[in-house]
Amino acid sequence: MLLAAVLVAPAIAQTPLHLIPMPREVKAGAGISLTRGIRIECATPCDPEDAFAVADLKSILGARRVLVTDAAAAPHIFVTRLGTSIGKQIYREASGTSATAFPTEMHAEGYAISPDPNGGQDAGIALTAETSAGIFYALQTAAQLIEGDGTAATLRIATIRDWPAMKTRGLHDDLSRGPIDTLDFQKKLVRTLAAYKDNLYSPYFETTQQYASNPLAGTPGYSLSADDARQLVAYARQYHVTVVPEQEAFGHLRHMLLWEQYSDLAETPHGAVLSPGQPGSIPLIRSMFTDLAALYPSPYLHIGGDETTDLGIGRTKPDVDARGLATVYLDFLQQIVTSLQPLHRKILFWGDVAQDAPSQLKAMPASFKNQTIAIAWGYSPDPKGGFPKIIRPYTDAGIEAWVAPSINNYRQVWPNQQYALDDIQQFTRDGQHLGATGQLNTLWDDDGESLANMNWYGILFGCAAAWQSGESSIAQFQRSYGPVFHGDSTGLIDQAQNELTAAMSLLEANKVVSHTEGTDTLFWIDPWSKDGQVFAAKMRPINSQLRLHAEHAINLVAQARNTNPGLREPEALDAMDFGARRIDFLALHFQLADEMATTYAHAQTTAAGDWKKAHPGVSAQLSDINGVNGRLEDLTYGYSQLRDMYEQQWLRTYRPANLRPILERFDFTTALWLSRIDKVRSAQRQWTDIHSLPSAADLGIPAASIPSTPVN
Repeated sequence: MLLAAVLVAPAIAQTPLHLIPMPREVKAGAGISLTRGIRIECATPCDPEDAFAVADLKSILGARRVLVTDAAAAPHIFVTRLGTSIGKQIYREASGTSATAFPTEMHAEGYAISPDPNGGQDAGIALTAETSAGIFYALQTAAQLIEGDGTAATLRIATIRDWPAMKTRGLHDDLSRGPIDTLDFQKKLVRTLAAYKDNLYSPYFETTQQYASNPLAGTPGYSLSADDARQLVAYARQYHVTVVPEQEAFGHLRHMLLWEQYSDLAETPHGAVLSPGQPGSIPLIRSMFTDLAALYPSPYLHIGGDETTDLGIGRTKPDVDARGLATVYLDFLQQIVTSLQPLHRKILFWGDVAQDAPSQLKAMPASFKNQTIAIAWGYSPDPKGGFPKIIRPYTDAGIEAWVAPSINNYRQVWPNQQYALDDIQQFTRDGQHLGATGQLNTLWDDDGESLANMNWYGILFGCAAAWQSGESSIAQFQRSYGPVFHGDSTGLIDQAQNELTAAMSLLEANKVVSHTEGTDTLFWIDPWSKDGQVFAAKMRPINSQLRLHAEHAINLVAQARNTNPGLREPEALDAMDFGARRIDFLALHFQLADEMATTYAHAQTTAAGDWKKAHPGVSAQLSDINGVNGRLEDLTYGYSQLRDMYEQQWLRTYRPANLRPILERFDFTTALWLSRIDKVRSAQRQWTDIHSLPSAADLGIPAASIPSTPVN
């Protein structure tokens, strides 16, 4: 190859490659030590976008303490476009053919990497692509081919041809159900999505984007400003990420329709659905999306349109009764699309409502079909193959379709990761098979409690599944996550993830809660309440096993960090630790509640008998419930400590907006158990004074559910 000679470091033994996404065609070789650092060269003239990609790689390696040098003696990464003679040679070697041009599927974002042989040994790698996006993705793969950090890093030699299975690969980010990302964290999301070859980021707005034409839509401090939007778009463009705003334009508009100015536009009083028949509905939509189009110059605008549950039960009931729900829905959707035609954008909409009217979809005019993309969404794995049923109504009607799985983070103390991985794998596979052109992986914050740094596992697998062809391997991803995202070569982080996955799967398998409630319910529920007793019965068989999974995860994360204090993405590791602690405490508070009920029942039995000779005595049993290191103290300290940890986690990624209701819940729950300390203390005084005890019911303690000897 026509590259400068280098002094080659000794080759390191070949081991399996860990890459996310796994390239379509890859042949792994040995590694080269980077003790002397690494040289990164871009052929002259270097396109400005390629120069940015090279600078980005240098920044990544700098953060990993890998020396980037100009020294000729260092192994190197060489970058050139396919149109050069060297680029053609790189492709010939990568493809193993005499071809010098990319096939059609590689034009837009494909790339090739080949070893750069010099003197019969591997001096480094050379990469090529037709476009700046392809060069960027090749360099992101090169970043993953550098294993380890600092002077211990090695460059893995590989021969690769790679291109995406789906044209559009993105993340849908809920900014409307409580948490609102800081601009800095949105930028981190963009960088991370790009690193794993996603090319779209879609923030979700109900009333969390500020509009010049509609000051009521976004409250300052609780929404993104116009300047936030402009900065985000400019930043994302460098990383080949398109920012596509979603503003709900039909359902999920309760916060908008609470304003008296818009009350006449609601389907029902203070409801969540915009009424199609009201004359002000289309002007409101048009004004917001005109502002959005100016802020977000993407090819797409997303109008939502999902879960319009109020439609037909209020103002439009006569029309729905006469013409049918699907007809009224699709007519209004068409009005929205027509009204936005001057903006010259493709209009995205959620597919859940119209998917049940396939014949009417086929009858929609070509103007509608050509201007829209339907996003089929399904957030639960379906091993029986049900996903085609929600994709085909659109593809059969000639409407472009994307698929939207979920990372299943909503209402969960930790994302239900096996559930999410199965959903992403199956839905994306079926979407590719049926011709869906995009995948929009989703995260939702339904009860406002989800923490962003807990979401990376599902986000990264979504990136992998959309880029890779066919059914992505979950096992392969699970083996690669720790080494690639955290730089962990021990396997301990992957084991910790598996423990957390097992914990959430245990709750899923035992059907402790429905997905409507989620495991946040279990964390907050009072086990002594009527509802809490129902959940407590379901939790008893699994409390111990659940805690052991969580505690093993805590130990594994700590062990990995002690082994390598320089692990990457430390805030995500902190989130793993916190998630495990929250799972552990969730089960512990059921255990402690049971133990206190049993101990109090035993104290009552002791008090009714020969209590002077009993061991332990009544006072000792009551102290076990409420005393130094008593169980009530365990609960108050536990909730209080987790409250402070939660606040720290929130403020790392989110604006302060909407944090207070969660902290108030911690405070309320802590106060509940503090009030019980007062009640039990009163019972202790009563026993000391007159040697009698109030009934368990007087203290709010349920009847003991499991026979047990008292805890001493």
